[in-house]
Amino acid sequence: MSSPDFATVAPRVSSTPMAQIDAIVARLASRKHEWPRVSLRERARLLDRCIDSTLAIAHEWVRAACDAKGIDPQSPRAGEEWLGGPMTTVRNVRLLLEAMHADGEPALPKVWSRPDGQLVAKVFPQGLIDRLLFTGFSAEVWIEPGKAATQGAIYRAKKKRGVGERDGKLSLVLGAGNVASIGPMDALYKLFVEDEVCIVKTNPVNAYLQPFWEQAFRPLLDAGYFAVVRGGAEVGSHLCNHPEVDTIHMTGSDRTHDAIVWGSTRAEQERNKKAGTPKLKKPITSELGAVTPCLVVPGAWSEDDLRFQARHVAGMVANNASFNCNACKVVVTAKGWPERQRFLDLVHEALERTPPRKAYYPGAQERYQGFLDAYPQSKPLSERGRDVVPWTVIPDVAPDGSEYALSNEAFCGVLAETSLDESTASGFLAAMTEFANDECWGTLSCMMLIDPKTQKENAASLDAALAGLRYGGIGVNVWAGVIYGLVVPTWGAYPGHPLEDIRSGRGFVHNALLIDHPQKSIVRAPFRINPTPAWFPDHKTLHQLGPILTDFEGRPSVAKLPKLIATALRG
Repeated sequence: MSSPDFATVAPRVSSTPMAQIDAIVARLASRKHEWPRVSLRERARLLDRCIDSTLAIAHEWVRAACDAKGIDPQSPRAGEEWLGGPMTTVRNVRLLLEAMHADGEPALPKVWSRPDGQLVAKVFPQGLIDRLLFTGFSAEVWIEPGKAATQGAIYRAKKKRGVGERDGKLSLVLGAGNVASIGPMDALYKLFVEDEVCIVKTNPVNAYLQPFWEQAFRPLLDAGYFAVVRGGAEVGSHLCNHPEVDTIHMTGSDRTHDAIVWGSTRAEQERNKKAGTPKLKKPITSELGAVTPCLVVPGAWSEDDLRFQARHVAGMVANNASFNCNACKVVVTAKGWPERQRFLDLVHEALERTPPRKAYYPGAQERYQGFLDAYPQSKPLSERGRDVVPWTVIPDVAPDGSEYALSNEAFCGVLAETSLDESTASGFLAAMTEFANDECWGTLSCMMLIDPKTQKENAASLDAALAGLRYGGIGVNVWAGVIYGLVVPTWGAYPGHPLEDIRSGRGFVHNALLIDHPQKSIVRAPFRINPTPAWFPDHKTLHQLGPILTDFEGRPSVAKLPKLIATALRG
């Protein structure tokens, strides 16, 4: 089974008139063959101007998002909208600017070969500032087996053969409704990594972001290489089938994907899948969510370790009211771990201390009720309200892929708990890999919590697990949202899903170092991160940190570090 069909429950919004949409498409199409011939120097100039225009609109952008999601803009939670909106966007712009300055082949800190010959590229940290701000963090992109760690394929190709008169393409990005940076960052990938001009259709849930995205990317919009329109399924269908649209990228559910590719009804989809006759003939890439597991490797954890990681898991659940495709949806422990129940109790306590959020995403109550109906043992940790889905844990879910909680993405504040019949770290590492690959729906991202002593004593088993996990992003002692936010790793499902069984989608975005053949990305962090991570639900200064970090990411400077670090330390 799969993610819910969010498109059918989204609220009605004012759409961009079809005549205006067609005029926008015509303008973009008239520029699509020009864009591949735009020099790296000119692309860098456009990106540099986009940094300033994004920073100029950031406060208004965040204020609008807070209003839509029921967040007090003066509360720490407002910081989530800074980090999930303008901060990540402006970081992506800056990193692509640096890639343009590097002729499309930015330096990789290190590349090495695994014993089986597979190449791994270290992508983070890249310099002193990264090491100061993210002490102990690292990120790597694993290259597809048998492929080289090359970068910037489109730029290399242009150097080799030049650019033809009709090499351009127009891409449609069907934006997500939950995280404000997804739509513009997907557009950046299409423009600067895949060399295609881009029209973004907002999701009806966050159509209010249209003017902010337009202002942020005003230089690209004025030049005719980028545009944003509003609309629901009718507009989406019109654009998908528009003769001037060459490629499509979407973020959403697998059901919406199948409606676009295979047909509007289940019966039509099944007929076309069986016959191998998709209705959509255009190339489509996608990011479609998952039932994201957090794999807790047993070890000798202190009480402080248990409390810290319980807060960590609570943050993985609570961020953005749990309307994240990388939100923790199932915590996986070893039955024989002596600290297992204490850890789960502390997770419950951390969630109980976390104030409930407005359930702003359409269909949340219905999806929540589906989990309550499937699991009478569900334990709400606060009161349910008309606009509130309480943080809710589901104890003792069997580790079987037929379970409702393991085959349906909740997309609301639900956390399932399951355990594997293991007691040792090495046994659990092997069993959790099999479980995550075979019993949890989707392949987008997962998290692993493992203490340093256990890592050292089980190095070979840990390496085998990381190699064996079929996920596009793996966070070791870190929430997978950081993989998304760093931008230098790739973001997308593990490769290999056919259109007939799309699951978490196919293709990658972000990838700011322009690596040509990524397989998956791994971000590693210290077991106990200090200071308080920005995604922890009890961070005290996130609303102050957000604008400071956004300004820093746009124009990094050593002179800005003291204020940034001081604010982070007060979190």
